[in-house]
Amino acid sequence: MLEIGVMGGGSLAMWREYFGEGAKFVGLDINPDCKRHAAKDVDIFIGSQSDKAVLDEIKQKYPQLDIVLDDGSHISADMIASFNHLYGHVQAHGVYMVEDTHANYWPDWGGGVNVSGTFMEFAKDRLDDINAAHTRGALPISDFTASTDYIAVYDSIVAFEKRPQGRRQAPITIGMALPEQDMHRA
Repeated sequence: MLEIGVMGGGSLAMWREYFGEGAKFVGLDINPDCKRHAAKDVDIFIGSQSDKAVLDEIKQKYPQLDIVLDDGSHISADMIASFNHLYGHVQAHGVYMVEDTHANYWPDWGGGVNVSGTFMEFAKDRLDDINAAHTRGALPISDFTASTDYIAVYDSIVAFEKRPQGRRQAPITIGMALPEQDMHRA
């Protein structure tokens, strides 16, 4: 598991307890003091989440990640940069989560409702990508489309779950009836 944003180390400690013995954790933070959280099962990298060189260093040392949790800068450009650089590196049945997306709605953080360039607008575009197979050619089938099973949006969190996708087809519903209509047929 890679956690972007280590700060006081409390979240890493929680994940260590939750996942238990044998799990490996990687932290990334801009603050060099975060190195103090390194342990036998915790590797800490120092650098920005938008720095391709440090992200490449993580990718080289850890060929695949099961989980990425972005609790870093909360700045949309950084969130998008790390997502674009790391999502393809998450294993085929992994999860990529972005926390504190509420900052995307704050003007003093470069956000607002429907403001272009925020991570939330980026996530909304991924909703189109995940459904590209249904757009009758208006959107190309991308690696994201072929590898993503679902996107879940919660209060201040967006989670992307990967699972290799096969052929998608529009659901067809026949004979749908309300429950009281079914009772009269019995």
